[in-house]
Amino acid sequence: MTQDVLPGATGRPGAPFPAFWAANRVALIALAIGLAAMYAPTIVDFLRGPWRGDRNSHGPIVLALSAWYFYFQTRRMARQGKPFRARPAPVAGWTLVALGLAAYVLGRSQSIAVLEMGSMMPLLLGLALVLLGPEIARRYGFAFFLLLFAVPLPASIVDVITQPMKLAASWGAEHLMYALGYPIARAGVILQIGPYQLMVADACAGLNSLFTLEALGLLYMNVVRHESVFRNIALALLIVPISYCSNVIRILILALLTYHLGDDVGQGFMHEFSGMALFLIALMLIVGVDGLLRGLSLRWNRLRGTTEAAP
Repeated sequence: MTQDVLPGATGRPGAPFPAFWAANRVALIALAIGLAAMYAPTIVDFLRGPWRGDRNSHGPIVLALSAWYFYFQTRRMARQGKPFRARPAPVAGWTLVALGLAAYVLGRSQSIAVLEMGSMMPLLLGLALVLLGPEIARRYGFAFFLLLFAVPLPASIVDVITQPMKLAASWGAEHLMYALGYPIARAGVILQIGPYQLMVADACAGLNSLFTLEALGLLYMNVVRHESVFRNIALALLIVPISYCSNVIRILILALLTYHLGDDVGQGFMHEFSGMALFLIALMLIVGVDGLLRGLSLRWNRLRGTTEAAP
């Protein structure tokens, strides 16, 4: 069944996306208000609870990135001005809506954070399938995927994943500082530099920074939208080592600040500032690597063209 507008609304078949919005404005605004009223208490509780700790502090950042991408993709479709036809998938859509609502009620009533926040993705995806259909919902797929990063994982899972990451980042920072001639030793995730001991915590090289940097890299890929398959695959694979390098650089900066300026500087304002610097470093690395891949892709295409043109 093909449906061009929301049930009970009017609109021109095959109209551009802005016309669909204009024809269904009241229903869409009412739906948005209902979702905001439903999840506002959840977000406030999470800001006061799970998202305050180092392990899940990436949650609000990822949620904001997801909301921005919903807006960005909607604006992109509106600018394209292509004919828009809503082709709902009611069975799959209402199934996901029911699962999302059940997870929300159970998670909210029993204080199960994974279910309460995790319900947002199937609920929004189900509504998109019911109202717009799979073709349009697929265009928002990255925003739905980002919502998974906002779900706080159980501490037991986080500890298992985080420990190897912290050990690897500590090892990298230790070897860099040793190569620079600094007196440094390492025991697990504890760095001894001169008279100071620094412990690599979750905030410096944990799951939160990796999730946020992964989300940042994937967001960059989806906004830029390269046509080269090689470039997209290579950049996606390189996001993980870029995240690792950014964390190592952050630990190196904090260690150097502590060694030269004292513990008060290294663990005070500069510690928090280094968190912002981490994302700037990661973004610069992503753009730099993307530029390098662009050069390689162009060179590869020229070589292919030369080879195909040769007799």
